[in-house]
Amino acid sequence: MITTKPVRVLIADDQTLFRSGLARLLRDDPRVTVIAEVADGVEAVRQCRELEPDVVLMDVKMPNLDGIKATEQITASMPGVPVLILTTFEADSHVIAALRAGASGYVLKDSEPEAIISSILTVMTGERVMSGPVAQRVLGMLTGDTTPKDFYDGLTAREIEILKLIATGSANKQIAYKLSISEKTVRNHISNMYEKLQIFDRSQAVLYAARKGLVQL
Repeated sequence: MITTKPVRVLIADDQTLFRSGLARLLRDDPRVTVIAEVADGVEAVRQCRELEPDVVLMDVKMPNLDGIKATEQITASMPGVPVLILTTFEADSHVIAALRAGASGYVLKDSEPEAIISSILTVMTGERVMSGPVAQRVLGMLTGDTTPKDFYDGLTAREIEILKLIATGSANKQIAYKLSISEKTVRNHISNMYEKLQIFDRSQAVLYAARKGLVQL
C-alpha cells in the first residue's frame, strides 16, 4: 500500500493566539504536520532555510520583516517552497504585492480548517489558490483584466481617496483642506460614493474600506 507523507508546514504570524490555534487545528489532520511556528519575517526566512518546509503559511504584517519581503526572500532562494498568504480581509491590498513577490495564493484567516488544508494540498501540486469571493477580481488586477475602478465597485480615484480619509477619521472639513477642494465638493463625492456602495453612514464606509484593504482596523 502506498502511503503519502504529510505536508510539512511552517506558520509565520505575530498573533500568538491565532498562530497556536491554527497549529492545533492543522495538527488534527494527518495530511499535515506543523514543523515550526514563528512570529516575524526574519525568523520565517531563517527557519525556511534550516527546515525546508513543504509549504509556508505567511501573515502579511509582522515585525522586523513583513510577510511580503519575507515571501520575496523565500521564493527567490527556495523557489520550490510555496508560500500561502494569511489575511484577515478578502482583498487586503498588501496581498496583491505579496502575490507579485511570488506567493502561491492566499487564504482568509477565518476560513474553515478544511479549506486551509485544501489550499495547502493544492499549492503542493503547483497551482495557485485564491479564497474569498473577490478572488477573481484580485487575479484580474494582477493580469490587468480588472481595473481598480472595477475592484472598488465603481468608485472613482477621488472617491477612493476620500474613502481612505473617512476611514482614518478625517472630518469633511479636514478632507476638503487636505485635497484643496470645497466642503460641498467633499459632500457630493461622499453622497455619490454611498449611492454606489449602497451604504448609509461613515461606519459602513469604514467597514468597506477595511474589507478592501484600504485601512487596518
